[in-house]
Amino acid sequence: MDNIRNFSIIAHIDHGKSTLADRLLQECGAIEDRKMSSQLLDTMDIEKERGITIKAQSIRLKYKKDGKEYILNLIDTPGHVDFSYEVSRSLASSEGALLVVDATQGVEAQTIANVYIALENDLELIPVINKIDLPSADPNRVKEDIENTIGLDCKDAILVSAKTGEGIKELLDAIVDRIPAPKGDKNAPTKALIYDSWFDNYLGAVALVRVFDGEIKKNQEVLVMSTKKKHEVLDLMYPHPIKPIKTDKISTGEIGIVVMGLKNISDIMVGDSITDAKNPTKKAIEGFEEAKPFVFAGLYPIDTDRFEDLRDALNKLKLNDASITFEPETSTALGFGFRVGFLGLLHMEVVKERLEREFGLDLIATAPTVTYRVLKTNKEEIEVQNPSELPPPQEIEKIFEPYVKATIITPTDFLGNVITLLNSKRANQKKMDYLTEDRVLLEYEVPLNEIVMDFYDKLKSATKGYASFDYEPIGYKEGDLIKLDIKVAGEVVDALSIIVPKQKAMQKGRELVKKMKEIIPRQLFEVAIQASIGNKIIARETVKSMGKNVTAKCYGGDISRKRKLLEKQKEGKKRMKAIGKVHLPQEAFLSVLKLD
Repeated sequence: MDNIRNFSIIAHIDHGKSTLADRLLQECGAIEDRKMSSQLLDTMDIEKERGITIKAQSIRLKYKKDGKEYILNLIDTPGHVDFSYEVSRSLASSEGALLVVDATQGVEAQTIANVYIALENDLELIPVINKIDLPSADPNRVKEDIENTIGLDCKDAILVSAKTGEGIKELLDAIVDRIPAPKGDKNAPTKALIYDSWFDNYLGAVALVRVFDGEIKKNQEVLVMSTKKKHEVLDLMYPHPIKPIKTDKISTGEIGIVVMGLKNISDIMVGDSITDAKNPTKKAIEGFEEAKPFVFAGLYPIDTDRFEDLRDALNKLKLNDASITFEPETSTALGFGFRVGFLGLLHMEVVKERLEREFGLDLIATAPTVTYRVLKTNKEEIEVQNPSELPPPQEIEKIFEPYVKATIITPTDFLGNVITLLNSKRANQKKMDYLTEDRVLLEYEVPLNEIVMDFYDKLKSATKGYASFDYEPIGYKEGDLIKLDIKVAGEVVDALSIIVPKQKAMQKGRELVKKMKEIIPRQLFEVAIQASIGNKIIARETVKSMGKNVTAKCYGGDISRKRKLLEKQKEGKKRMKAIGKVHLPQEAFLSVLKLD
């Protein structure tokens, strides 16, 4: 165990985490140069295109220092807030972490959030300042920034360039010298933490584990502690990006892949503990919780015949991502689809994109909503995920909405813009700290509903892209909320219903019908678009009918001939209005998202 080092990499998006992992792999000779590709640990096309890590990868490296061979277990973590639970489990499996900060940008909001998780797990943090090869790099300013913001001593910070490979050898030496070896009792009953799991087409659902006590052997019968199910270990492997290395046992302090021939990923949830079935450990590893979706949206196939294809696609995707929840729902406007629960907005984007790319589906997504808790007048409490499920106003006593703690770091030049934006989102200021002369950290409590729409885009626009943003849930608070319905040609379009604060309802209703008027194509008859609260209409716009000059063929003669034709046209339009259907384009549903 003295020769093992388990470490993670913490970084904000685009600070060079995946590139740094590539250089570590090369320096340790884990992969031949001819097989090397950039962002090797990012396996999805979306990850490579967007420069983000969605699915964490791990790898076992060998490194020689002073004639002694060390095992370095790199436990990679996703960077985005949506996956913070996975990050917490990866960090719980490590003894140390590399805190990677861009030498041109300094500390960002997400870095701070993940550092707090690392400090909770008592990890040894090594500050790493990356991208020192860039002309605008200022390592000394970034060192001060880290010391002021996080309170971490940076006199021994490692300066590296993951692109050129400069400083990588010094970084590996620091990992060996500064990160402590794992602790654990080799003779105690088996105790291992599942910090990642996925579905393999040949092996079934497999678990990536860190062994804290005892060992896991081939053919051993193990117990998954939350499900109380027993399984036989069929195979064991050490992770490797090209081909995993087979082994007969995974000992205390090591990481490895456990194959148990399972068909369902929900049998081995991230954060769960594995122990020996015959001689179980008394206490599971703390911190296990099932992933809870925060954001819900309806996904509907544009071609309604492909509903079953969408069901199959979601089932297959759930094999690799247990955090997705979905249930069938119907909409009068969109037909059959699913109400899908996501960890956050990025997770929603990624899932929708994967469904479209990997399964060839064309989808409409409704406006994302959050889970509300409603206390009815009969004292019954219900959870509402879809605005159409909200009871009538006379049956509601209180509505509670989820709040988040938002952390924003912005240059001082844009402070006014950011505060104005936050005030318009019903946010309450909790903290404002000047990190340096030109950077401010803001902490606000904001309703989650206000940031799931387009908050991030507006924040980037208000700060010319310089602000960074992170949030974490803090519970429910009472809100003065009502349901706003949109009627097209007298019919409520359930997919366009939204829950809004009472004081903003009039303004939102007007904005929405105005936007819908621009989007809905003209029909052969007049179409009324109305915003309503209950039975009360609060805003209306009309899409004029397409004109046809039916009197064009009449020239000269009596006026009654023309009048007769116009009356006939009027009757026809009336009949058409009664039986005609208005087809709503996809932009109509997206317009709900982009309300200013």
